[in-house]
Parts: sequence; structure tokens; C-alpha cells
Amino acid sequence: MTLSTLPLSYCSNVHPGLTVEEVLRGLADFTLPVREQVGELAAGLWLAQPVIEELLTTDGRLDQFAGVLQDHGLTTYTFNAFPYGNFHDARVKENVYLPDWTRDSRVQYTLDCARVLARLLPADIEWGSLSTVPLGFKEFDHPVDFQDQCAQRLIDLAQSLSHLREETGRTIRLAVEPEPFCVIETTDETIDFFQRLRKLAAGRNLLDEVYDFIGVCYDVCHQAVEFEDVADSLRRLQAAEIAINKVHISCAIRVENPSTNEEARRVLATYAEPRYLHQTMGRSTDGTIYRLVDLTENAALNPDPDFAAADEWRIHFHVPVNAESLGPLQTTRPDLRAALATVKTLADCPHLEVETYTWEVLPGAEKPSLVDGLAEEIRATRRLLAEL
Repeated sequence: MTLSTLPLSYCSNVHPGLTVEEVLRGLADFTLPVREQVGELAAGLWLAQPVIEELLTTDGRLDQFAGVLQDHGLTTYTFNAFPYGNFHDARVKENVYLPDWTRDSRVQYTLDCARVLARLLPADIEWGSLSTVPLGFKEFDHPVDFQDQCAQRLIDLAQSLSHLREETGRTIRLAVEPEPFCVIETTDETIDFFQRLRKLAAGRNLLDEVYDFIGVCYDVCHQAVEFEDVADSLRRLQAAEIAINKVHISCAIRVENPSTNEEARRVLATYAEPRYLHQTMGRSTDGTIYRLVDLTENAALNPDPDFAAADEWRIHFHVPVNAESLGPLQTTRPDLRAALATVKTLADCPHLEVETYTWEVLPGAEKPSLVDGLAEEIRATRRLLAEL
């Protein structure tokens, strides 16, 4: 199998947009200038719930939006349907996992995203993808049957996506995105949940629909933060017959020998910021994993003794995918190489999307403009893909 031949996309959750007009402004101000630098580029769209509602309830709005994309020659084949509300609020943190997959609002939003993508998907592209929340956030209180409730909603969605294909001729597939500290975060948890999902689907005679329409979004940063062997992880998902519908091309921060690397810890402290959640994990030489739900300045500068004794820290902070290092900090770019090399060998051919949504909160006064930064990420990713 070869890697996807679709034009590479970057996720537009990196720029704000709570109205259709704001989304169009983001495409004009960022996406089109990036394309001017790099050539062919797809629009990987994040359309928040208010935007989706506006597109579906305002007469002619969706057709107008589709026309603008067509006029600009922007291909759209994947949506990020993970953030439901304002992803650029002053404080997002754990709120990004709301509503969870037990809520009608999450099901309806996802199905509405599918309807919009079915309208925007070019005729020559076989199927579209939607990435979504990994059920919910582990730190919230959940009922005992939470995973079963989520599974039933996902089965409902699979049935609805099947009906959508009958109505429109367009196939839109869901991609559940494991993430640290979420109900589904590890490869083991992903496999276990899909077994549960399929058992329930078989009881409703909807197993084929679940196989066809429900898979995963493999965010390389997330699994690297978990200290997983990403190549082995991807092969295990395929062996479990879990479709990898989408891959987020992303990198995390690494700190080697944190107890003695004071300079790295000082720099890391500048990455503690109030908007996004930066789950942090450490691994000791005996394989013990230490977990912090969020990076704080104090956790970096004055870590708990056990955490400080870890031989390496990894932090869920999406950093530019072209960066091997950030001053004294390292990145998980080697994991990205390993993941993409493995994706090339899989039977499935997932959608590929660069997702560095943190440009606005990256510390440092000398960082490039958003357009220049995104363009270099695209160029570096293309070079990496060409090597494979």
C-alpha cells in the first residue's frame, strides 16, 4: 500500500472561526497564502457547531460556501469534528471533550458535519473523514455503563452514515481520536472498546455498518506521549481490523534526563499556558509511567521527586512538525517518521493531516508568522513523505 495521494491538508482549528464569515476569512488570510507558498493544498476544516448550524439552516449558505471553496480550488475531504465550541476561548482545557459521546448534541453535531462534508466532498474523492472525541475525559465523573452508552450512540451514527450514503452517494467515515487522559487513550483501550462496540453492534444487526463507518484517527503526538511504540501500535490496530481512517501528523515535546537538565525544565515552564490541556507523562528506567493531567510552571520547575527521577518526560503540546528540537527541548519527530513509515505498509490508506493547533500559544517572540510556520510544516512533511 502507498501513502494517500490526496493533497496534504493542515487543520484549520489553528485559526478562529465561530461564523461562516470568520471561517472564510481564515481561509483567505491563512490557507490561501500558505498554498501560494507550497502549491497544492487541501482545506482540512474545523467547523464549530455554530458554523455547521449556520450552513445547514440559512438558505443558500452551504451552496455559497461550497462555491467559494470551488472558486479558490480548495479540496476538502476531512473535518476535525472534535472541538464542538470555541476552540480559541481564553480557557479551553478539559472543556474540549464536551459534549461527550453520551450526549445527543455530540451525535447531532457529528451527523451534521457529515452532511456538510458530503456536500463539499469532490466527486472524484471516494470518501470523507471526521475525527472526533475519544468518548470523553477520564477525569470527569461517568456512569458505570458510560462506554456502553457511547457505543450505542456510535452505532446509531454508523446507521445514519449508511443512510446518508444511500441518500447522497457519499461515504463519510468517523475517526475516533485516542488522547492522553481520555476514556480511550492507549492502543489497548482502543482495541478493547472496539471489541465492545462490535459486540453491541452485532446484537443490533449493524455490525457491517460499524466496520464500514467507524474507525480511528491516529494522532502521532498522542501515542508518543503515552510512550507507545507507534509502529507496533499501528500494526496492532490493523490486526484488530480497526480502520485507521485518518492520521494526524503531529509532534510532542520531550525532555531527556529532567532531574539534571535544569535548562530544559526552565524552557519547558514557558510552555505552561492557560488555554489548552498539556497532559504530561514521565517514564522511569524500569518502565514505570508517571502521569500529570496538565503541565504547570511549578511542575516543570519544581517537580515531584518521583516525577523528577523519570529518565524522560513527554508533553502533549503540539509543536511544529519540522522541529527536531526547540532549544534544549527535544521533540517526538522520530516517532512521526516511524508512524508514517508504518502507515505506508498498512492495507488501509488513511487521510493525512498536519495538526499543529498551538501556534498562537507557542512561547517566544521570534517564532515565524502563522502562514510561514504552516508553510514550512507542509514542506517538511512532504520531504518526509518523499523519503518514504
